[in-house]
Amino acid sequence: MDTSKLVLVTGVTGYIGGRLVPELLKAGYRVRAMARNPRRLQDRDWYDQVEVVEADAGDRHQVDAALEGVDVAYYLIHALGTGKRFESRDRHTALTFGAAARDAGVGRIVYLGGLYPQGEELSRHLDSRREVGEILLASGVPTTVLRAAVILGSGSASFEMLRYLTDRLPVMITPRWLTTRIQPIAVRDVLHYLVGSAAMPDSVNRGFDIGGPDVLTYRDMMQRYAAVAHLTSRRIITLPLLTPSLSSHWVGLVTPVPSSIARPLVDSLIHEVVCKEHDIAQYVADPAPGLIGFDEAVELALKRVRDLDVSTSWASAAMPGAPSDPLPGDPDWSGGSLYVDERESAVSTTPERLWSVIEGIGGANGWYSWRLGWWARGVLDRVVGGPGLRRGRRNPNDLSVGDPLDWWRVEEVEDLKLLRLRAEMRLPGLAWLELVVDTDDQQRTVFRQRALFHPHGLPGHLYWWAIKPFHGIVFGGMQRNIANAAQHKSS
Repeated sequence: MDTSKLVLVTGVTGYIGGRLVPELLKAGYRVRAMARNPRRLQDRDWYDQVEVVEADAGDRHQVDAALEGVDVAYYLIHALGTGKRFESRDRHTALTFGAAARDAGVGRIVYLGGLYPQGEELSRHLDSRREVGEILLASGVPTTVLRAAVILGSGSASFEMLRYLTDRLPVMITPRWLTTRIQPIAVRDVLHYLVGSAAMPDSVNRGFDIGGPDVLTYRDMMQRYAAVAHLTSRRIITLPLLTPSLSSHWVGLVTPVPSSIARPLVDSLIHEVVCKEHDIAQYVADPAPGLIGFDEAVELALKRVRDLDVSTSWASAAMPGAPSDPLPGDPDWSGGSLYVDERESAVSTTPERLWSVIEGIGGANGWYSWRLGWWARGVLDRVVGGPGLRRGRRNPNDLSVGDPLDWWRVEEVEDLKLLRLRAEMRLPGLAWLELVVDTDDQQRTVFRQRALFHPHGLPGHLYWWAIKPFHGIVFGGMQRNIANAAQHKSS
């Protein structure tokens, strides 16, 4: 194959895109990574080995610039969990990208879509994935559409849903979709087929089913996961009355996957998703050791979780409706209000020890504040479709720009100095939290903390003033407890 080709990868801040880039580099391709916010890529190991371009897939002018000189383009964009208009958003971006790729003379588009049965009325999510594949196949650019069902890998939404349901519920009353047959595939095999698709002949313009060697029901998958994870056999009682809508809320409460993402996943699982062909092997040979079976895929994923080696996850993508703009520098941002709660204290410890507490905030360590209040706010956020507090941390020891952190997103990290978080909880406005380590004129360590809120309309203003009486408990408690924890570290 000609590995001198320039390959564009979209969706690089997402689960598959972030893992595909290093695989393409290993194969010898030149890679251009496209992202709406390139700053979120700066901490990736491969950042200095690729060309990074800033572009929104729905903006034709930006996509034209990103595709200039590209030989192969990976389209890894879909609007999973982005709201009621996700089909029109998917359609628009696919049409825009396909037309731009044709006009730019791109040699091939590769798209990872969903596996679906023929001749059935599909869920909205699967039908949109099907439509995107058909749009790209009709674009005039030779296109490879890979259709996969459940992808098994550390950090994938499907795997996390399976893992948390099985880990947390030894006895469960479940919906009937647990009896549907599924052909899961390991993420390593998905990446193998994606990389191999770049070298397909120009005459190939079609879709391919891809799946692992095992065909299982979701019930089977839960029991086999339990065995691999050394858990007791799960007692599962199927109740047909649980609709996909109720099921998605149930999944959202039990697992870190919010109902906005769980719903399309559950909707897909009501269909039997089993490969009808394996024609991909005519163009991309199966991996030399053979396709990875379910049990081995689970073992590999769990090992990565235990080793803190989860490089990308479903939470890598921002929550729908979350702010994408950085913190405004002007206090009167766009002529509107910016409420600020500022606190400052001298801490009897070194900047390094204070920073170690700040950098470890969230996840299992919590927020050094009113636990009941944070828990209640997290539950409320989950109920209205937000992430709540269950996304946790990617790594317990360090943070990178773009990392999810419970209901926050890391917007800026300056080692030993600044952590800025942007809220992705459901709010009538935009919110940030800044934690700063500094020294004063007397060379004392100073801890500065700012909570900022930009309200949207009257509900936003009412929200701020309604919670303001609790700021002393929430933010004041956080200020004191972080300082105390840092001082305790030094003793």
